[in-house]
Amino acid sequence: MRTLALLGLMWAMPAVAAECRSEAFEDKPYTICEVDLAKERLELFLADDTGEPYGYFGNVNAALGKQGQKLGFATNAGMYHEDRRPVGHYLENGREVQKVIPNAGPGNFGLLPNGVLCLREGRADVFETLDYQKENPQCRSATQSGPMLVIEGALHPRFLPDSTSRYIRNGVGTTPDGQRAVFAISDAAVTFHEFGRLFRDHLGMRNALYFDGNISRMRAPDLGRSGIGFTTLGPIIGVIEQAD
Repeated sequence: MRTLALLGLMWAMPAVAAECRSEAFEDKPYTICEVDLAKERLELFLADDTGEPYGYFGNVNAALGKQGQKLGFATNAGMYHEDRRPVGHYLENGREVQKVIPNAGPGNFGLLPNGVLCLREGRADVFETLDYQKENPQCRSATQSGPMLVIEGALHPRFLPDSTSRYIRNGVGTTPDGQRAVFAISDAAVTFHEFGRLFRDHLGMRNALYFDGNISRMRAPDLGRSGIGFTTLGPIIGVIEQAD
């Protein structure tokens, strides 16, 4: 993937951090982290310069540390195969690893409509996949996952209020101006309908995207949350900060 050394040369890292907090919605606990794209550098990470997947937040943090930087908030950013290759579209600093997959398929990823998180300079946007293809935004980096949680203010049409399928879940929503990305992970098992309502009704997101389920983890240093786990991850998204 892209050389982390270039990140240090190209961009000055702001001295702010994502705002993370723990709160409840409908008696379910969540950890929520908000990123201000005008002030913070949000990046995708998949593999190091040798092609070896990072797998863990600590490996990304160690690589950044060699450049006088560190990883702040981070979470897993989309579904992946056993070898940690992304299931859907993946673009990292201009290099495409996986093309867009627009068709339906098995599992949550294929539960259309799904979507793409697009990172551009100073903004982040969640697009429904067909809109992403039609609009063709010039993303610096992008990751596709699914299903969409909220689509233009409406919950995904396949979500059932009385579903019994409950898992730890994580995802992201973005504001219409692209200036704020809001990430959330459930700290207890929730349904898709409950998780979608969190983004729509509690966080006020008109568009939000599901990342993954039981393997989901979040790094929130200000909350003492490291995100350490036994399962290796595929795509990771996080904020780059200046080292102390």
